[in-house]
Amino acid sequence: MAKLSFGMMQSLDGYVDGAAGNIQLGPPDTVLFCHFADHFNSLEGTLCGRRMYQIMQYWDEDQPGWEEIGHVFAKAWRSKPKWVASRTSTSVGPNATLVQGDLIDFVAKLKYERPGEISVSGPEIAGVLSAAGLIDEYRLYFRPAVLGAGKPFFMGSNVPKLRLTHFEAIGAEAVCLTYVPA
Repeated sequence: MAKLSFGMMQSLDGYVDGAAGNIQLGPPDTVLFCHFADHFNSLEGTLCGRRMYQIMQYWDEDQPGWEEIGHVFAKAWRSKPKWVASRTSTSVGPNATLVQGDLIDFVAKLKYERPGEISVSGPEIAGVLSAAGLIDEYRLYFRPAVLGAGKPFFMGSNVPKLRLTHFEAIGAEAVCLTYVPA
């Protein structure tokens, strides 16, 4: 049975992007980028909402000027299955499956059928899955920025009670706090 985890970079005040809908935390430093590449390599796959999937499609094709770690992350992204939950999309890219039916039923079945860890990408889809009790672990990656407003890491009012299980400094730029539902 798979473990479902939700983790994203966020500002010190808990936002994953700014009020204008643009990610304003900037790219991670090399140490944090290596951490994300290693983590993504260890996953069974990732479950995305439409908007997060569209952002991550950047990694579907090599871009001029990438450093080596960009190629490493892109290779991991391309190799992993992706499940994209959307009510409006009609197609998705390579190695991706469009999920348009009952999300809760789909994810419960996916967890039962798959081994390893499946990452949830996007605060809105995570809010729905969290309210349904399907997320097993939360990873809060804090970076030294304050956005003041925007899209919060925790969407909705059904934030579960959490218990800290691990914390880790990642380079000079970030800290990761890992929680499980209490």
